[in-house]
Amino acid sequence: MKIARKEAKESLFWLKLLKEFNQEFAEIDELIKESVELRKILSSIINKVQT
Repeated sequence: MKIARKEAKESLFWLKLLKEFNQEFAEIDELIKESVELRKILSSIINKVQT
């Protein structure tokens, strides 16, 4: 799960970078939102397993 969370964080980084250089892609905002949500879900799972 920690690896998946790290990959989601890295994906978010690349999506933000892509958005910065390519303003014409409207789908990027939705992908960024999904990436943030996925990272939060993974973090929640990790926190519940550790306790």
